[in-house]
Amino acid sequence: MVIVSISLNDKILKEIDRIRRELGFSGRSEVIRAGARMLISESKEKEGLTGKINSALLLIHSQEAEDAVTEIKHRFEDITKTQIHSHLKENKCLEIFVLDGDADRIKEMVRLFQTSRKMEYVKLIIA
Repeated sequence: MVIVSISLNDKILKEIDRIRRELGFSGRSEVIRAGARMLISESKEKEGLTGKINSALLLIHSQEAEDAVTEIKHRFEDITKTQIHSHLKENKCLEIFVLDGDADRIKEMVRLFQTSRKMEYVKLIIA
């Protein structure tokens, strides 16, 4: 086994501790390992996508991140059929994209949102 050191802000650490208590994990490392396994599983699921697909992409971000969302979404107008923007509490926004197009284009759009440090939640749902 390899030991990896990571830096977390207080908000993430509090959430990890909450999940540990609520779900009965033995420690923070178990929560992080479970999260890593989920991310790996989701990544493998997306790898297998090919051809033309339909999907929905959900994003949650702060209102301050609106410029980052706009910059990415304009690059993918060719696969975006519908976009819904809604304001949530605490200055957060929900974006729902209905996507139709080449799987590689959709995966690239998702990757850009996932790797943006400004998104709080990114989830692709395949139809």
